[in-house]
Amino acid sequence: MVSSEYERRIAARFATFDQDGNGYIDREDFNVAAKALLTEFGTAARSDKGQALYIGAEAFWQGMAGIADRDGDQRITREEFVYGALKRLRDNPDRFAEIARPFLHAALAVADTDGDGAATVEDTVRVLRILGVAEEVAQVVATALDSDGDGRVQEGEIVPAFARYFTVPE
Repeated sequence: MVSSEYERRIAARFATFDQDGNGYIDREDFNVAAKALLTEFGTAARSDKGQALYIGAEAFWQGMAGIADRDGDQRITREEFVYGALKRLRDNPDRFAEIARPFLHAALAVADTDGDGAATVEDTVRVLRILGVAEEVAQVVATALDSDGDGRVQEGEIVPAFARYFTVPE
């Protein structure tokens, strides 16, 4: 049973990863997210960007499974997710950032439609919506991710924010 406020907030993050809503996180959830991003931005799966996104999704899945899949069944339940966050990530959000970095890097490259190394705030909203964030929340978050106010979101802005969101310091 989720008892502390911290645990409750971490448990709420579970749904973000459970893309198909079947009650657990597995490799397919990461593939679904990658496919949806590629479709949203009209990027071919066999392109360099598409392949990088799928490779990043697999690396993210492997890192998360290594942290949270306690019984080794290749599925992460909500309880395993919370346990993994509490026991392995709460005091080390940088670890989570590092397992997410390949996926975030590739997702940013897909959303970077002009190839300048950053996505517009509007394209960042599109990415967030595809990943299950409500429209109004996605707009607020994307704007906040643009920490220097230049209208663009770069990897250096997105990775630490992502880690903070999913490790939710107490």
